[in-house]
Amino acid sequence: MTIDPFAPFVWRLAHGRSLTLGPRAQIMAIVNVTPDSFSDGGAHLDPAAAVAHAKACHAAGAAILDIGGESTRPGAAPVTAEDEQARILPVIARLAAETDAILSVDTYRAETAARALAAGAHLVNDVHGLWREPALAEVAARNGAGLCIMHTGRERQRQADVIEDQRTFFDHSLGIARAAGLADDTLVLDPGFGFAKETAAINLELMARLGELFPLGFPLLVGTSRKRFLGTLTGREAAERDAATVATSTILRLAGAAIFRVHAVAPNVDALKVADALLAARGILQPA
Repeated sequence: MTIDPFAPFVWRLAHGRSLTLGPRAQIMAIVNVTPDSFSDGGAHLDPAAAVAHAKACHAAGAAILDIGGESTRPGAAPVTAEDEQARILPVIARLAAETDAILSVDTYRAETAARALAAGAHLVNDVHGLWREPALAEVAARNGAGLCIMHTGRERQRQADVIEDQRTFFDHSLGIARAAGLADDTLVLDPGFGFAKETAAINLELMARLGELFPLGFPLLVGTSRKRFLGTLTGREAAERDAATVATSTILRLAGAAIFRVHAVAPNVDALKVADALLAARGILQPA
């Protein structure tokens, strides 16, 4: 059933938390506790540095802090579950104790998700959309956690049409989620900008056709921050793509996206306030 992307959607999360999506854009800040992420690898590998960065992002306006311990860039070296957990669990535990932020664990592993939720995380952000470890859905259901299901084209045959491929992927993912007992109000979808979408043209088409995903019935989380296609369009290196990221955040908010996963929080907060004010001026949103 088609969702009104600007109507209130109460996203149910673990530990009795929830977040209202729709009437106001929400920011998810990227907290990479990794040595090799494409944009900020190594900057926050030390737990104290990761915690300080996460707190600064929360203070700047990020409602959600997304903590990950394994790089998802193409060609990144895989890490073991033990290494992933050693990196992120101390960070999650400290943030749960010291902030009121909503905490997301960026993992596809069921075991890591279970331990992160026990440490205080409220939701799981799975970049493999439950295809890699379907048992992650059962972990989320047992813990009453929220789940972000991301589309990826990696390691599978894709359909030629960008939206048809999204529908096929999400149909399979949602089947896994519902079979595990996850209610629809615990789920959001991420179209996976940059993940096996090799050209700027493919990513731009996905942006232009974002509205075709709302018949799936779920709010959308988008992650364009500093992605390679923005470098193709602007000629800038990863660390210099925040202005381009802000542009995509604004465009995608006007198209109905609900959550924006970004590296640079403050400029995206400001841009999304302007976008929401324009939506209110058009009568689509109630004025803040």
